Amino acid sequence: MKIGIDTLGCNHAKSGFGAYILYFTSNLSEELNDELELFGTEVDRYTYTSGKEIVYESVNVKDTLKAQRAWHKEKVHKFIKKRNYDAVIYPAVSKVLPQKFKNHTGIAIANSIVSADLQDEPKSVSKRIIKGLKNVQKIIAASQFIKEDLEKIGIDGSKITVIHNGIDHKLFFPEAELLNELVEISPFAIKRPYFIYASSLSSPTKHHIELIKAFELFKEKTGLPHRLVLAGNDGDYAEKIHKAAFESKYATDIFLTGFFPAESIAKLYSGAEACLFPSVNEGVGLPILEAMACGIPVIASEKGALKEMGGTSAMYCNTDLPEEIAENLIKIVEDKNLREKLVFDGIVWAGEFNWENTVKNTLKLITN
Repeated sequence: MKIGIDTLGCNHAKSGFGAYILYFTSNLSEELNDELELFGTEVDRYTYTSGKEIVYESVNVKDTLKAQRAWHKEKVHKFIKKRNYDAVIYPAVSKVLPQKFKNHTGIAIANSIVSADLQDEPKSVSKRIIKGLKNVQKIIAASQFIKEDLEKIGIDGSKITVIHNGIDHKLFFPEAELLNELVEISPFAIKRPYFIYASSLSSPTKHHIELIKAFELFKEKTGLPHRLVLAGNDGDYAEKIHKAAFESKYATDIFLTGFFPAESIAKLYSGAEACLFPSVNEGVGLPILEAMACGIPVIASEKGALKEMGGTSAMYCNTDLPEEIAENLIKIVEDKNLREKLVFDGIVWAGEFNWENTVKNTLKLITN
């Protein structure tokens, strides 16, 4: 069976869609390399192969979302027929997706809340994406929450299978106790103790501003030297978040790193007092599992898919309320027994999520 993976719309691996392809190919058995091909723009020829000998077929299309959407509408079927694919995996379904699936089995990977992704798109684009999701033969949802969201926009639930993403346990694991005051990650040196929130500055639903307010309350009530590290690339909401941080009474204790590569984020987690994840509209929330795997406690929003992903191994609160976040920050710092329990439970829980199982279950679904 010959399987193609569509890398178009994945922002050169700087998005969750692209990260999915990276981890999928990294955990692919060597004997399956010949059965799988990647295709996309020439600039991504070596982006997703993970050093493996996986065929990459370049597509003659401009590196713009508009051009790639037009290609999926007008030329994708001719390309698939030429490459003789039996099945094609589409990881960026809220960005690019054919409306019809001729001569191959389409597998749509829903790694985000599609209804939210489509809110800011033109109606014509939303209609095409939804039509594609209705026509595609199989859909893999990264959480039950995403599956339910797809059903709400009219997608047949019987063709949706929930397969959770894994985490990279070679990268995210408990390090020996860090004794240094500074966590040095080129080009940064971050002073401990600090809280970490790793997420793009892309939307008000990420709740960066509520977290900054909660951090201010924490500092006022405790007088502790903790810092707040916001690690994530700038997005549409970045200007407002930067402004809130700059105008904060504790601006000198708030550090915005910008885009942080995956290979460095694990060390950033390991040196943190806790991982905070206040986002209220997450379809997956892998960062909380990555943080657990690194041996730090997690405080997360009670909304979205975060309870599904974190199970009983995280603390949850209403992150619309900064005072409630602040109360949990104080608990995690002051209650040693609670902290130790969350750390232990989190390591065990995160161990259940691995990419080997994700790849195996995905290929099983495709070939059945």
